[in-house]
Amino acid sequence: QVQLVESGGGLVQAGGSRRLSCAASSVYGSIFSINVMGWYRQASGEQRDLVARVTGVDTTDLADSVKGRFTISRDKAKNTVYLQMNSLKPEDTAVYYCNAEGIYTTAGFVSRAWGQGSQIIVSS
Repeated sequence: QVQLVESGGGLVQAGGSRRLSCAASSVYGSIFSINVMGWYRQASGEQRDLVARVTGVDTTDLADSVKGRFTISRDKAKNTVYLQMNSLKPEDTAVYYCNAEGIYTTAGFVSRAWGQGSQIIVSS
């Protein structure tokens, strides 16, 4: 019912930067609001972990491993969330998943939605 479309994945050298984008849309109508949008990542053979999230009042929460390097922001009018990644390290290599929670649409309430995943590979 709610789609999250990601863009910006790819290969980047260590020390470089990359920006991920994720746009939310409702299949059967429009989105009124989204409580929380964020990014998770999953490295090969590992569990999916929170990277960063931003609430409806723009409170942000970042994993300790990315503090000072990554920034999360959102455009509420476009239902889009961004993850600016700077000073990338090989250990940042993972599939990054966009997440939205508490989505109010004209077709009803959706508790959670996930994006398709974007591969980020950081070469040393």
